[in-house]
Amino acid sequence: MPSGNASFPARILTVSQLTRLIRGTLEEHFLDLWLEGEVSNLRAPGSGHLYCTLKDHESQIRVVLFRSTALRLRFALREGLQVIVRGRLTLYEPRGEYQLIVEYVEPKGIGALQLAFEQLKERLAAEGLFDAAKKRAIPIFPTTVGVVTSLTGAAVRDIATVLRRRCPLVSLLIAPVPVQGDGSAKLIAAAVDALSVCGKVDVIIVGRGGGSWEDLWSFNDEAVVRAIAASRVPVVSAVGHEVDVTLADFAADFRAPTPSAAAEAVVPVLSEIVGRLSEADRRVRRAMMRHCEIERHRLHRCLQGLIGLRLRIHTEWQRLDERLSDVQRTMYDSLSAMQERTINARHRVLARNPSFTIHGYRLLVPQLAKRLEHHLRQGVARRVQQVQHDMANLHSLSPLAILKRGYCILQTLPDGRVIRRHTDARVGQDLSARLEVGRLICTVKENMKDSSA
Repeated sequence: MPSGNASFPARILTVSQLTRLIRGTLEEHFLDLWLEGEVSNLRAPGSGHLYCTLKDHESQIRVVLFRSTALRLRFALREGLQVIVRGRLTLYEPRGEYQLIVEYVEPKGIGALQLAFEQLKERLAAEGLFDAAKKRAIPIFPTTVGVVTSLTGAAVRDIATVLRRRCPLVSLLIAPVPVQGDGSAKLIAAAVDALSVCGKVDVIIVGRGGGSWEDLWSFNDEAVVRAIAASRVPVVSAVGHEVDVTLADFAADFRAPTPSAAAEAVVPVLSEIVGRLSEADRRVRRAMMRHCEIERHRLHRCLQGLIGLRLRIHTEWQRLDERLSDVQRTMYDSLSAMQERTINARHRVLARNPSFTIHGYRLLVPQLAKRLEHHLRQGVARRVQQVQHDMANLHSLSPLAILKRGYCILQTLPDGRVIRRHTDARVGQDLSARLEVGRLICTVKENMKDSSA
């Protein structure tokens, strides 16, 4: 430890003062700095700023992308991405840590636009916006074609020329929009939505002429891709030249290599259609003439057959009249026979009228009733006499009658077992003696066998 006599320097710095000095030195000497490294520890809080660490195999440095810079990124930062950044070095005073405030980010080995293209393509494909099963067929004979493009470009002139040459009857509805630059993507998407819901167009062509990758970038915008995928009518994408590929091509129902090819794809050649219709009309006329001639010969043969048929019909009419007369005669004879059988049956029924039999039985009923009553009385008297005799026999056999002659019934207590022998009871045991009237409770004093037994 320093001794108590040590003298202090003239100026003593605070931590904050030292931190500000270091910060000023860093910002003065490292105002414009380019770095290369791998993104790690990426964080994106709700403020919109991005925080991460840029590292190589030996060292690392903290990196900050403020919200204004993060919004200008055309691609999404992710863990493990190799990037080249430009920024200024500073020091974060609350923690005393130096960090890089980034103004520009470029993926290493691949352009920012290309990376943004691949990232958005992968995400939208995962949502199903590019599924082939969702593609719709282009109408064969559209009446109105909608076009989303710039009025000043060559694309609209090429499309109009091809449509006028191939099919002058088709109407053209143009939604003029800028096809490059800031804000153009939103206008293109809005134009596609407007044409889709207006109900006046059968197919929409979205496109422009050739240009650089940056010039065509509006057709890679997510809003444009979603508008094309959500369109209520089929959409044809015609962006740039045949070698140019945009996300609009993947979302559209049909991709044309150029705007002129798009116009050729959506409308047929009217003169060719008229020629084919004329040829079809001639073939139909010749076929109808041949058919009419064949039918004329068939009709002639049928008319010849009708003459013989008329004779046959007349013969059958005569035969039918004869058979009708036979049927009428047979029916008359059958009715006469049935009437005769009915009269005979009526006589037999009257002869067997049951009223006579009923009158005889009515006289017999009182006699039978008297005989039945006499037999019933005799039977009841015999039954009463028999019942009385049976009751007398039962009474003589009843135990109660025996009790009336002075006998009793001995039973053990408390189970009520009947005593038949002297051995059924033991000395000192309580017994119940049932008399004609009432019971006696007795105690056995002696158990002995009857000498007369």
